[in-house]
Amino acid sequence: MFLESILASHEGKTLEFKRDLSSPAGVVRTIVAFANTSGGILVIGVDDKTKNVRGVTSPLDTEEKLVNIVSDSIYPLLSPDISVVPWRHTQIISVEVFPSSSRPHHIRREGPDKGVYIRVGSSNRRADAALIADLNRQVRSESYDEQPMPALSSEAIDFRVASELFAGVRRLKLADLLTLRMIAKHQNKTVPTIGGVLLFGIDRQNHFPDAWIQAGRFQGTDRSKIADSVLLHSHLIGAIDECIAFIRKHVNVESRIDDVRRRDRWSIPLPAIREALINSVVHADYSQSGAPIRVSIFDDRIEFENPGLLPFGLTVDDIRRGVSKLRNRAIGRVFHALGLIEQWGSGVQRMIGACQDAGLKEPQLEEIGVHFRVTLFFQREREPQVDDLDRTIIDFLVGGTGRSTNEIATKIDRSTRATRTRLASLVERGLVREIGTSPRDPKRKYIAVNIDR
Repeated sequence: MFLESILASHEGKTLEFKRDLSSPAGVVRTIVAFANTSGGILVIGVDDKTKNVRGVTSPLDTEEKLVNIVSDSIYPLLSPDISVVPWRHTQIISVEVFPSSSRPHHIRREGPDKGVYIRVGSSNRRADAALIADLNRQVRSESYDEQPMPALSSEAIDFRVASELFAGVRRLKLADLLTLRMIAKHQNKTVPTIGGVLLFGIDRQNHFPDAWIQAGRFQGTDRSKIADSVLLHSHLIGAIDECIAFIRKHVNVESRIDDVRRRDRWSIPLPAIREALINSVVHADYSQSGAPIRVSIFDDRIEFENPGLLPFGLTVDDIRRGVSKLRNRAIGRVFHALGLIEQWGSGVQRMIGACQDAGLKEPQLEEIGVHFRVTLFFQREREPQVDDLDRTIIDFLVGGTGRSTNEIATKIDRSTRATRTRLASLVERGLVREIGTSPRDPKRKYIAVNIDR
């Protein structure tokens, strides 16, 4: 049963096939890359191109040889789970490698600077100095953005900008910057952290020249013709708002006839767009250089791409299930305090749920090189999922200037609390929009996104 399920899968981040041990160097690189990244299974005795099971002629000898190769070639010492698995009239070797707490592992003869490998898709990539440093930080449970910047003083933080952003939440005090790890104590001095400079640094672009957002609208489905673009160099939270405004300018609004009335709706729910963009900013690897966060709008999709692989130890399937490991804890802490993110790890699931409820094709999550990309598709596979009560609320809101929670509760004959929960779901799916100074505004009202024409 084990091999049947493996053979039904394709080589990828956590799976590789090898015909035999004739090229031990490739086997060692794969084992090192698995241990340094998210673990994986290496199957020896299966042709990697055809997936034909050739088997291993002397499985016990092969197993012993493999144990010796791993022991002699990899440092720190690694002990994968090696098993002989019967298959019809032959046998294969299964090597299960777990994400290692002793990473980064390297190939001894190549040394710790050039012999560290990570898994990117179905290939093994030599880690550069920045990736090796990231591996070390994650083993020590350190966050890059919480590290102090001792060459700067706390005056490097623009307290005015930070205070204005928090104005709708609470009055920001200097002690809050310490709690949020925007500043830190270092050798009897108060200095900014990397996260503090990234979010509120006065001279942020000089210290982190790639910490900005590039957005573009392309004609067609590739990058051959660009119709519009914008370079967003504001502080990151402001750049998010500016980028959403750019997306709203270019996202198609589709029309449909419902009950003899024409109504418009966004091709992709704005909550899904918001989650994808915020995810890109919060999880970007700002230690990398050479590329900003990129948002690309095509005729059939929107791509959100940020520098940085998934945190080591996680796979795309983990992310889909809501498993999360926040790369930038200081930035995440600020976004949470501002209400931009809720529970850590829930954003991707909300994004997927919003697209599913809107009847759209499921978002695609993938690692591209050393970047992570989220793709939202315009393709609608079915009508949005709304029940009779949802439809009553939407019809009640169409054509008006906004209704209060109490008005809606009276209309549908439900309690205020139950109505608020129902409205939150409609807002999350992009079918209803809130109007107010904040989500806590007691006078906020609701309008339908599907507006009569």
